[in-house]
Amino acid sequence: MHIPDGYLSPSTCAVMGAAMVPVLAVATKKVNKTFDKKDVPTMAIGSAFAFTIMMFNVPIPGGTTAHAVGATLLAIALGPWGATISLTIALLIQSLFFGDGGILALGANSFNMAFLAPFAGYGVYALLQKLKVGKVISSAVGAYIGINAAALATAIELGLQPVLLHAADGRALYFPYGLSQSIPAMMIAHLTVAGLVEAVITGLVVYYLMRAGEDNILYKFSYRLRGEAK
Repeated sequence: MHIPDGYLSPSTCAVMGAAMVPVLAVATKKVNKTFDKKDVPTMAIGSAFAFTIMMFNVPIPGGTTAHAVGATLLAIALGPWGATISLTIALLIQSLFFGDGGILALGANSFNMAFLAPFAGYGVYALLQKLKVGKVISSAVGAYIGINAAALATAIELGLQPVLLHAADGRALYFPYGLSQSIPAMMIAHLTVAGLVEAVITGLVVYYLMRAGEDNILYKFSYRLRGEAK
């Protein structure tokens, strides 16, 4: 799902980067208000977890990849704003040191995976909780929806490139495939493989966290799952 540099136009990168500025500003304000210093290690664990599972990329046609993200899991454990910061940090490190996702495309990748995915997934999770669905099932369904929402956004951003920016002879200047090709390429891989992997991982980790005892290092990571007020 990581978009490399050169696939999006500079103007698209600028717009997506600008879109993330207020998101990160609000996220920072929310986290500063609700988190304390004891939560910093928890956020670091979240970033490390997301970083690790996102490194298992499966190439798909068109030049991008399919992989799990862990966005909904982090949104459940940290809150969606905390997940946004943790995932953005993971994406920043990946782009700077591992070439996984472009530096110029960081805004677009962050919007898709660090903002859209956790909020969409957490919204579905919260809705299912109101409907009295179990937390494991709610988290798995939310994770499936969240990662596919991010994949669809990625496909649209890529597929719009030949429409928005092309040479006088119609030749695409950046990503060459339109929406009719980018959306199936992204969604088939995520609806059938990556989304299911994301759902299973999220459900299993939520199941484990709900049973973690006080002697477990991850006990603090799960206080929101236990419904404990901060």
